[in-house]
Amino acid sequence: MKTALTHYERELSHIDATLARAAGAEISMLKAAIASASDASLIAVGSGGSFTVASLLCSLHEAYTGRISRAVTPLELICNPTLASTSPIFIISAEGKNPDILEALQRARQHSSRPVHVVTNRKDSPLMERVNSLNDVRGHVFELADKDGYLATNSLIFDASLVARAYGELDQHEAPRALKTDEISFGDLPFRSWLASSAAFVREAVSRKGLIIVFSPRLRPIAEDLESKLSEAALLFSQLADFRSFAHGRHLWLTERSDDSAMLVLTEPGTRNLWEDMRPQVPEEVPTFVLPLSASTPRDLLGGLVAAMHLVSEIANHSKRDISRPNVSPLGRKLYYADLAALIPRPEENEVRGEDAKYEVLGAHWPMERNSGKIRRALEATEAAFARQTFRAIVFDYDGTLCSSNSLDVAPSPEIIEQLTRLASSGIVVGIASGRGGSIGQHLETQLEKALWPMIRLGLYNGGWIGRLGEGPAKVEQLSEFLIHAQRIVSNLKSYGVPIAQIRPTPPHQLSIRFENGVSTENMWFVIVDALKQAGLEAGTILRSKHSIDILSRGVSKSHLVARIVQDDRIDPYEIVTMGDLGAWPGNDSALLQHQFSLSVDLPSRRLDRGWKLAPKYKRDVDATLWYLARVVIGDGGSFRFELEQGAQ
Repeated sequence: MKTALTHYERELSHIDATLARAAGAEISMLKAAIASASDASLIAVGSGGSFTVASLLCSLHEAYTGRISRAVTPLELICNPTLASTSPIFIISAEGKNPDILEALQRARQHSSRPVHVVTNRKDSPLMERVNSLNDVRGHVFELADKDGYLATNSLIFDASLVARAYGELDQHEAPRALKTDEISFGDLPFRSWLASSAAFVREAVSRKGLIIVFSPRLRPIAEDLESKLSEAALLFSQLADFRSFAHGRHLWLTERSDDSAMLVLTEPGTRNLWEDMRPQVPEEVPTFVLPLSASTPRDLLGGLVAAMHLVSEIANHSKRDISRPNVSPLGRKLYYADLAALIPRPEENEVRGEDAKYEVLGAHWPMERNSGKIRRALEATEAAFARQTFRAIVFDYDGTLCSSNSLDVAPSPEIIEQLTRLASSGIVVGIASGRGGSIGQHLETQLEKALWPMIRLGLYNGGWIGRLGEGPAKVEQLSEFLIHAQRIVSNLKSYGVPIAQIRPTPPHQLSIRFENGVSTENMWFVIVDALKQAGLEAGTILRSKHSIDILSRGVSKSHLVARIVQDDRIDPYEIVTMGDLGAWPGNDSALLQHQFSLSVDLPSRRLDRGWKLAPKYKRDVDATLWYLARVVIGDGGSFRFELEQGAQ
């Protein structure tokens, strides 16, 4: 009689404690990350057990948002990093040390135009070291001290619980109570009774060595985890098919190879009738076992994953295998630690740098022809003009250019501060124009030496207040009549249920509107503009950043900082270069990038003679800013120039 637990069974005995820990974890930032991607299709990346979590994330995202999403392995992303070009990326790794996930993160960040999120259980890991070194990558660390064995168990359940909680709470706006193993049931059978009823099926499946897993598409994460564990532990040869894929040819296994096959069926109410129609067709000699979930909610999916792990344990026990501690050969270790960065070359950037972004902003998306001689000539003229020109001042946007663009008020990175110091200490006037207020000055005053402050000019509140670092705007209480009317309209929209989180007036310059997590400012701009136009108000002063919409008083513009530098420092306009991330109207850098010599770090201007994004396609925001600044050559007397010729990567 078996008494001692295997190592795998010991791990499963901790599942309830893991579920309880996940139920009490702080997940507000994870929920915000998921909500911020609610308008988009996701790419979730993971290996082994983390792939199951990635699959669960994508399944729930599709169920709740209707956005088709895809779970991929790290290799899929490494070989085709353009997968990351327009979709938010969620990279999942329990321990954060496998080489595949490290290389996938590197390539995802280089090619992503949306945030990259990393979910892991170790704050001290190679993965988090890489996260902390990259711009616009957000780490979500949920510490789990216990380490899994060969197969993912508690880490998988922990991370899957966090994901399930996040979607459940976002949808229901309340935290569900923790799931417990003994509360799981399938049909009329409690979990333990269901598991005990699998004994005959397990014996037959092990003797036949082959398992067909037929599943409802809503239960794909459970099916994929079963296949992963059975294959990784070399327990059974497994194949996956949803009910209708199985009907399109794979049914031959039941008639041609019935002695080699057993069938495990994963069903829920949506496919129950389909299975009942199919059940009589399955030959009697093919052993069949059913995992019948009562629904496909996050909680049900979590219960299904727990049940699947215990079923794998039963198969392992009958095979007399402790799958938590197999003998891993040198072959396995050599395969695991392959140097992917060296073995898989990074995709070449074939297009002429700058053309692609300009075509995109003009609406010429693939597969439109992109061979306009006008575009190429305009690009060549811009590059030639920059090659000839010497500058004495540079004016930056702040969010998305000098620091990551998000709703949080953050300081520039040390790399940016180093570049600002390099410019200012060489006698170059540095301007910073932003929709934010005095917090920018506070950040810079703590990071820049006071001797450099006279070289720093600020244009706060979208250029409504202009001064030097160390100075601050005077407090004004009264909004203009235009902004008072606009505030009333926006407040009314909020009362309707429009997802407005905050309305922040800054008299007399602007009214800033921020939205709930996950709401696109690109879409909400139309809502705000339409409301103001219906009230007969002028909408030309309504601009958007990546985190807010700003309604400006008449005469407020970031370009006024450029004009002030021309006036106060007696610098020719052609000796000033501007830089921002949203150069096409209604982007809040559109006026800044109307300047003759201007560069975009993300969305260029629609004009052909200025506002180009000359940085490589895979660099954007702060990364693109650093790319430009690395190509600044300092001259004499507070002058500088750029080396931006094609071929420089």
